Amino acid sequence: MSEIPEGLKYTPQHEYIQDTDVEGEVLIGITDYAQGELGDVVYIELPAPNDEFGNMESFGMVEAVKTVSELYCPVAGVVIEINEALEADPALVNTDPYGEGWMIRLQLKSDAELDNLLSADEYRSLIDESD
Repeated sequence: MSEIPEGLKYTPQHEYIQDTDVEGEVLIGITDYAQGELGDVVYIELPAPNDEFGNMESFGMVEAVKTVSELYCPVAGVVIEINEALEADPALVNTDPYGEGWMIRLQLKSDAELDNLLSADEYRSLIDESD
């Protein structure tokens, strides 16, 4: 069973958004369900700081033993920081997707886009239907 923490926002493409201690900034990564479906992550391609993305634009890619998958930005914003630890240890996405396995820190263009994302319960229903 996949871990789906309360208090995060989710996309149907299996990304999550987590609030940070800085207003208007969020962490984005892939969900526990997504990393489980991908298998062992061996490489992650992330954008550069200051890169700008629109809602659901591809911001990178994750390569796993089983497949390669695009990463989508759930909301529009500017990359403030990337998780450089993933360069040395991409498997952090497998072992701690909601902690050390985050991918980018994003400055939101608008908080309003967060309202279009899924709650933990809605995301849980989505993945239950796909199993």
